[in-house]
Amino acid sequence: MTKQTRINKNKRKKTSSRKIVFGIVFLIFNIFMLIGGYLLWQVYSDIRSTTDEIYEEVEAQEEHTSRQERPLDVDAGEDPFSVLVMGVDTGEYGRIERGRTDTMMVLTVNPNTEQTSIVSIPRDTYTEIIGRGEMDKINHAYAFGGTSMAVNSVQNLFDIPIDYYVSVNMESMQQIVDAVGGISVVPPMNFSQGGYDFVEGQSTHMEGPKALEYSRMRSSDPEGDYGRQFRQRQVLEGTMQRIASFDSVMNYRSILGTLSSNMKTNMAFDDMLDMFNNYRNSASNVEQLQLSGSGQMQNGVYYEMIPDEEITRVQNHLKDELEIN
Repeated sequence: MTKQTRINKNKRKKTSSRKIVFGIVFLIFNIFMLIGGYLLWQVYSDIRSTTDEIYEEVEAQEEHTSRQERPLDVDAGEDPFSVLVMGVDTGEYGRIERGRTDTMMVLTVNPNTEQTSIVSIPRDTYTEIIGRGEMDKINHAYAFGGTSMAVNSVQNLFDIPIDYYVSVNMESMQQIVDAVGGISVVPPMNFSQGGYDFVEGQSTHMEGPKALEYSRMRSSDPEGDYGRQFRQRQVLEGTMQRIASFDSVMNYRSILGTLSSNMKTNMAFDDMLDMFNNYRNSASNVEQLQLSGSGQMQNGVYYEMIPDEEITRVQNHLKDELEIN
């Protein structure tokens, strides 16, 4: 065999080896692409299925409605929007009826300022219950007429449109916190609750049961229900930030499984997808506000009376955030 023949033979062997290696790499790449495509489809399918399950439109109240409609396009990621978050006490202490809204918060999300605002509404706030034509505690609206009456009463109170709502069973909050891997908050005071100790100013990681006890305590707080509402906002903020994080996306099955049985909302799947893609930066910049008043007894019933100037203050803030002034 000549030298040139040996060279040509070696070249053919190297060429064949490269083809084999390339073929293996190409095969592995396609396998990963197929697996990745399947996983993406599976994630999409799971999320779509869950959002369809928890979706519930706000019922119309034709005769008594303050529900305000306005153009809103979350697909472009430019329009601010509002969300009424309701923590419902159904299931707590063995309750099986519809329940009341133990927690009511209005969130505004503004992509232009990349800011989220959370306003707590005292549950005993004395206001008009839209659809009943009477004044009562705002947390009775849900018990009287469900989501529709609660949404319309809050819209009437603040003179703003409520674009979306989210109602969550308060007992499920610990499951949601566990599903996102726990949250970290800084307690504003020292206290013990449910066998847990909380230290003022010390960042504390909380799993679900601990977070639930943290947000429940009221009797030992010098601020009473206002102090509890502050801690509820902390838990909500921590949960929002975890849901917006990459770690939570990896645990999506656990999150979806928890939400599907404990949450209702009028956010469609496409809305949620647009919000996650276009508004998630706003979750890292959160401003907390409190609607405040003073307690008063009327006919043996306790109410929280909110001064007109305080309502105007919060109204103006919400309208500024929603850019509707």
